[in-house]
Amino acid sequence: MLLILVSVLSGCGGQQDLSAQASTAPYTYETPSRNGTGKVYLGREISFVMGHQAAGWLERPEREREENVSQAIENMEIQPDEHIADIGAGSGYYTFRMARKAPRGKVYAVDLQPEMLAIMRERIAREEVENVELVQGTEKSPRLDENSVDLVIMVDVYHELSHPREMMQEIVRALKPQGRFVLLEYRMEDPLVPIKKLHKMSEQQAVREMESVGLRLRENIDNLPWQHCMVFVKE
Repeated sequence: MLLILVSVLSGCGGQQDLSAQASTAPYTYETPSRNGTGKVYLGREISFVMGHQAAGWLERPEREREENVSQAIENMEIQPDEHIADIGAGSGYYTFRMARKAPRGKVYAVDLQPEMLAIMRERIAREEVENVELVQGTEKSPRLDENSVDLVIMVDVYHELSHPREMMQEIVRALKPQGRFVLLEYRMEDPLVPIKKLHKMSEQQAVREMESVGLRLRENIDNLPWQHCMVFVKE
């Protein structure tokens, strides 16, 4: 059922503008595969974005059991005063959990879609959350200040970025010295993970792409049911 659902939801993302190819490097273009954009980055075809219509699926009750979200957040070693950016925050499933771990810090919930930001804005008001700040990013930038965050996370989002090189360069710029980038992506290496191939990533591919922007893999924490939990640091 999940496999089918991911396939359907992936078709919601008509936001990526693939017509503007004035500066194609480091991208190439090919005939799109099913659920793909046809835009290729370092050998990987970029998938379509999950639309805001899928917000309910992001908040599904079984997500904790399927992905062990609590353990994923423990893996991040969040400190009480840290400034954190959740890129592609969606409905805020991770955002608000991390905010409780950093009561003296702040979580920047970055998303491209105003509908997702509206969902989080309503929750901030309803629960009187004081340490979550909403940021409407762009396809190429999270719109964060230089050296402003200790931790950046992306949860099953990176493979959908229409401009991964530009976005990651901006994320590296926003990270403080010794800052870390935590990437959660469904494991390509595991055929039992019930997710379409285009929505998975291998450790090898992730390392290749992160090294191209100056990030080094510190560790891949192997304690989640379906996902890699890769911790990268600035070189």
